[in-house]
Amino acid sequence: MTSSAKPVESAKRNSARPASRYWEEYERAKTDPQGFWGDAAKEIDWYEQPAKVFDPSLGVYGRWFVGATCNTCYNAVDRHVIGGRAAQPALIYDSPVTGTKKTFTYGELLTEISTLAAILKDFGVGKGDRVILYMPMVPEALIGMLACARIGAIHSVVFGGFAPKELATRIDDAKPKLVLSASCGIEPGRVVAYKPMLDEAIKLAATKPETCIVLQRPQVAAELTAGRDHDWGELRAAALKAKKTADCVPVAATDPLYILYTSGTTGKPKGVVRDNGGHMVALKWTMKNLYGVDPGEVYWAASDVGWVVGHSYIVYAPLFHGCTTILYEGKPVGTPDAGAFWRVISEHNCVTMFTAPTAFRAIKKEDPQGKLFGKYDLSKFRALFLAGERADPDTVEWAEKLLKTPVIDHWWQTETAWAIAGNPVGLGQLPVKLGSPTVAMPGYDVRIVDEGCHEMPANKMGSIVIKLPLPPSNLPTLWQQDDRFQESYLTEFPGYYKTGDAGFQDDDGYLFIMGRTDDIINVAGHRLSTGGMEEVLASHQDVAECAVIGVKDELKGEVPCGFIVLKSGVSRSPAEIEKEIVGMVREKIGPVAAFKIAITVARLPKTRSGKILRGTMKKIADHDPWTMPATIDDPATLDEIGNALKEHGLG
Repeated sequence: MTSSAKPVESAKRNSARPASRYWEEYERAKTDPQGFWGDAAKEIDWYEQPAKVFDPSLGVYGRWFVGATCNTCYNAVDRHVIGGRAAQPALIYDSPVTGTKKTFTYGELLTEISTLAAILKDFGVGKGDRVILYMPMVPEALIGMLACARIGAIHSVVFGGFAPKELATRIDDAKPKLVLSASCGIEPGRVVAYKPMLDEAIKLAATKPETCIVLQRPQVAAELTAGRDHDWGELRAAALKAKKTADCVPVAATDPLYILYTSGTTGKPKGVVRDNGGHMVALKWTMKNLYGVDPGEVYWAASDVGWVVGHSYIVYAPLFHGCTTILYEGKPVGTPDAGAFWRVISEHNCVTMFTAPTAFRAIKKEDPQGKLFGKYDLSKFRALFLAGERADPDTVEWAEKLLKTPVIDHWWQTETAWAIAGNPVGLGQLPVKLGSPTVAMPGYDVRIVDEGCHEMPANKMGSIVIKLPLPPSNLPTLWQQDDRFQESYLTEFPGYYKTGDAGFQDDDGYLFIMGRTDDIINVAGHRLSTGGMEEVLASHQDVAECAVIGVKDELKGEVPCGFIVLKSGVSRSPAEIEKEIVGMVREKIGPVAAFKIAITVARLPKTRSGKILRGTMKKIADHDPWTMPATIDDPATLDEIGNALKEHGLG
């Protein structure tokens, strides 16, 4: 394939395709990006209109909406209050771990945000200052982010419960004037005290924040350090009594809105920068065109505000669009059972949900027959979107059969803030191909290249890259590290952004993500995708979840090793199932895969956002030095993997 335009043309000629505006919208964004994104920008309220939609002479590869001034909080909240949505629910907080539910209207949300913004100003926080949020999934996390945006401060959310050392590196990098935190987070069956970890992080950090504002939750009372720490509830009550508020501060569209550190970093962290203008334009566009959601409807991203999905689709995009967003403090299973998601969708009349495939694999493992589904009315639900991990065909088919709605895989990164590839329901849904997140979204010119940056023909695997410039909302750089940004993303393939993922495009331009570039293994000179093998493993009737890694081998260089988690209620011998799986891979991929090792484990090690830690698993198997990933959900899972490998003579 010499150009991503070719599949567009061939697909347009295919009369069997249903009507979709995608093809013309994609082509317009490619041939006239200034016009396309200029029109999209009309959906945003600006103080000053952009002098240029895109200026290639600025920044590392160009900047979007140059000369414009705006305010992200105004577009998320104020304009809806002014426009007649003051009484509409903006935020539904649903916390099965505390038994709490609370709804905030747009009017109520504005009061909370402008009050906290005034408090931040009282502590000297202003335009360009950084604020770190170290918070659980509570409304105050969202309120804190928007309060920062309101006064032009730059927020950086760190997963609540992050280890002190990791939090300290982020404090040293962002140099926050102030930290917003809480006394604790709540996991199923346990309470995690945050304040001692915050205290330890500040002790370790060379940069000392001047102020910490701590939300005291009923489950744990945090000890406050005199002079530095302040009680959030007391400050709020005093500010409300004094009727303190803060107005929106105009900022440049190119000014940073937030810094979000990518997961699993060691040494100096990698802070992805998000600007104000491009972020609003692109995310607002996605709500109708990609997700097919209208203002006033209820949208739910079952994620965490510490992850990019939480930033984009719990906090910002639904509010830009005038939707009601759900903030859920719970798990897909165990709070109280595998029907938790169905309960939330039904109770709050949610029309669209976005979560990670791992969440649905967990539900499928606990309730493979979907018996709990029948207890709830999901008649208003229209579509399920998945991202974060490869959506294996077996899980997609299981969810489709249960929900009887489209189940849409889409693919994106922390760096992009929205989908690189997806199936645009709002433009007219395209046919689903299992295993594919469908096609490149308007603005993304996706190519498949080899090591020498030569384009690969259709159906041939290579590195997935995006032709520069990146569309709005993609990172313009890393926080105070332009050189590192160049080195990490732009140097290896000149003129392109390196995604770090491997895959191929088929004859229709559909993209297939086969794993991280590191997950392509070399077996006796054959480049093989671990993602392709995982598809085979996931198709076994008894398998709930799986992961495949490449393990060092003296003879073949690398050989694949598969890990499987069985569905609840499976009574067959693991050894029997493992033998069947080895045979399935041999049959469907061939002897060339040299797949001979399948290991049954109770669970897989994951980040808190649901990504399987394949890289760390590989290091354990290869006896390579490794460090505990900063974002790991439960460190004990890595010990379990190590023990399982030893039982099989590995690791």
